[in-house]
Amino acid sequence: MTAHADETQEAAMSKVTTPPSDLDDALWQAWKAIELPEGYHAEIVEGFIEVSPTGRYAHGRIVNRLRDRLVVFLAQGEYAAYQDINVAHRRKVWIPDLFVASADAEEHVTEDGLGIDASAVRLVVEVVSPGSDGITRDRTRKRREYARAGIPVYVLIDDFDDGGTITVLTAPDREAAVYGDELRAPYRLGAALPEGPAKGFVIGAEIVGAGRVG
Repeated sequence: MTAHADETQEAAMSKVTTPPSDLDDALWQAWKAIELPEGYHAEIVEGFIEVSPTGRYAHGRIVNRLRDRLVVFLAQGEYAAYQDINVAHRRKVWIPDLFVASADAEEHVTEDGLGIDASAVRLVVEVVSPGSDGITRDRTRKRREYARAGIPVYVLIDDFDDGGTITVLTAPDREAAVYGDELRAPYRLGAALPEGPAKGFVIGAEIVGAGRVG
């Protein structure tokens, strides 16, 4: 192989790996040093540390119903449902309302022990939080972040979209930070997950409720 070919290959590899920047490292160190009062958590989303309260009762009820049913659906398989655990990707960190990863998660814990590496996560779920910041974070900023990380399935349970809509996003494009396929369904009809460990699992009204009125 010629010197020119070697240089070309090295340049291509550097574009693929895209190591964390100095800003990423600074945010990571700051995030690790944060001490929050009970009832709050912090994430690094698109270059910002975002602090938000834990979900209200209605929010937690949906997440717990979903996890209870997923535990049964996934029983005896290679995957499990998780809550309240950090998901990390290249000095970014998120705390999804729920995610599905290998049941043997220990082998996917990050080197510092602070969370699960995003490469092991097959499904993330966010129950959209109220308020413009919460809605934008879940619908837009986290949507891009999860696509960048290559997480195969992103589910949005959204009280504030046409009175209650379940959106299932698949086919992530890491470079463009978008999901190529989108399925939307009202709460009353429900949505079946089209792929992954929970393929065929239906998220419907018995989990999300009847939706908002007005």
